[in-house]
Amino acid sequence: MVAASLVPVRESALIERYLEHARVERRLAARTVELYSLDLLKLSDYAAQIPVVLLAVQNRHIRRWVAQMHGGGRSGRGIALILSGWRCFYTWLGREGLVPSNPVQDVRAPKSGKPLPKALSVDDSVRLASFEGDDNSPWFEARDAAIVELLYGGGLRVSELTGLDAVAARGALGWVDLQDGVAHVLGKGAKRRTVPIGAKAVLALRHWLALRDQGGAGTPPIGLAQGGTAAAALFIGRNGTRLTSQSIWQRLRRRSLQAGLATPVHPHMLRHSFASHLLQSSGDLRAVQELLGHVNITTTQVYTRLDFQHLAKTYDAAHPRAKIKTALDK
Repeated sequence: MVAASLVPVRESALIERYLEHARVERRLAARTVELYSLDLLKLSDYAAQIPVVLLAVQNRHIRRWVAQMHGGGRSGRGIALILSGWRCFYTWLGREGLVPSNPVQDVRAPKSGKPLPKALSVDDSVRLASFEGDDNSPWFEARDAAIVELLYGGGLRVSELTGLDAVAARGALGWVDLQDGVAHVLGKGAKRRTVPIGAKAVLALRHWLALRDQGGAGTPPIGLAQGGTAAAALFIGRNGTRLTSQSIWQRLRRRSLQAGLATPVHPHMLRHSFASHLLQSSGDLRAVQELLGHVNITTTQVYTRLDFQHLAKTYDAAHPRAKIKTALDK
């Protein structure tokens, strides 16, 4: 409900009519109507500061208020949601014949900066990769450990991981070659690439493959006993079927929490960590692009921002001129 004490009586009644229209005729959810009410209260407050009645609000007023919200630190997405509520309100007023045009129609919110990918620190990545779970099942432990090593050691997408077979075969989407220490994967756009996976991943995969055909209960999984495509999959579940992306998400989240990480980890976070840590060590953006399978290097350049953040933190922590000493520090 709109606070009538803060809005002129006539305008308050007008807003209530619109909210009733949203509830009854548009059948919007109660939470959506509540948010519309808050947005219109903000609109009324802005109008009262000029002052101007809601029916006389112009395009220039809306642009000024957008600038004020942006200057106050509100995100572009938050402003866009508010503008959407205002735009719907003035569209309704136009249908009611109360305004000649919609002052919000051609106003757009400022663009929000693209969020940086979430990557683990090197210590957290190593902690997760080195973690030994208490699953009481060597089979599950070996499989999940190999998954983590391959995601972090090779920077694979989860879809590329689930498509891997244990050995090369005609029609295989991807496979691992432990002799050469590489994974052959089918990436986005049906583009194939070969990725080195590292010695730790090779050891983890050898250990997993030694136990794979035994099954979680010590017997061959059903899918393997019957043969077929499930028998070719590198990573399988207790029933012998190829692991899905959702299953890997769930197992990785569980494992990261067991390892004591503050943030639940998802597969793409390990891909981001792979790229960020490789760039920090090598500085070779082109090589990281090739390893990730990015068509355009601008996609890879986001990791330079993560690399700069890492350098900035190192500077702040280590450089003697990075901080101003106070009397208490002396």
